[in-house]
Amino acid sequence: MIAVELRKLVLRPRIWVNILLLCGLPLIVGIFLKTADFAPPPGQGGAFLSAVRGNGLLFPAAALALVLPVFLPLSVAVVAGDSIAGESVGGTLRYLLIRPVGRTRLLFAKIIALVAFVLLAIACVVVSSLVVGVILFGTGTSAAGGAAAGAATSLSGVSLTQGQLAARLLYSIGYIVVAMIGFGAIGLFLSTLTSSSLGAALGALSILITSAVLQTLDAATGVRPYLPTNYWLSWIDFFRDPIFWDSIDKGLLLQAGYVVVFFGAAWANLATKDITS
Repeated sequence: MIAVELRKLVLRPRIWVNILLLCGLPLIVGIFLKTADFAPPPGQGGAFLSAVRGNGLLFPAAALALVLPVFLPLSVAVVAGDSIAGESVGGTLRYLLIRPVGRTRLLFAKIIALVAFVLLAIACVVVSSLVVGVILFGTGTSAAGGAAAGAATSLSGVSLTQGQLAARLLYSIGYIVVAMIGFGAIGLFLSTLTSSSLGAALGALSILITSAVLQTLDAATGVRPYLPTNYWLSWIDFFRDPIFWDSIDKGLLLQAGYVVVFFGAAWANLATKDITS
């Protein structure tokens, strides 16, 4: 069942359209950065954009900062919302369950396919932005210029080697994957509540927008630590020296809670739901 879902994932044209659009945004930003007379001042624009012109190896981190707030969650919401509701719309859900599959097994296959999509999308963004960054901006100052080739400066002003930069980028990718799985679990749950994949996706986006708005309100200070988007950008702390673990740990714990609660709710709803289509 898992193999079937993964095959369906990679063979759907809309999946690759989503990924292409995700990769396209950093490319457009990179071209504008290259042709501009000056880089954005530190603290303005997306994270790392002010440093990208000096070292293209930082462009994958900048690309992740560009796609995470809106575009990557949008793609996750569409895929998660289509997981169960899409089968219902297509009239295939009942036939899937007639086979000796079981609702729990089907749900596990769906969330594994969702994880695979998140990994695939992020990998494509990172690889494509790395190629674009190196082509447009190079790999930093050469050793003859007084700094190691490919060296980058952390957000704390400490120099990072290529190995350290790669390791922190991998940590960041892992953190973002967990964050998107937490959000995807919400979309998967909504997908079990309706027969409309669009409705499930819009419901997940409504939660995303509501969370983002509440983060900006002082009156919502009490609930802010529990909002799904609250710690999404904490992966940036991997690029500090030393790494700030407090927000990272809280973010991982929060997303784990969302996965447990909403995947459990999705399972409970699907297990007791009358399947008519």
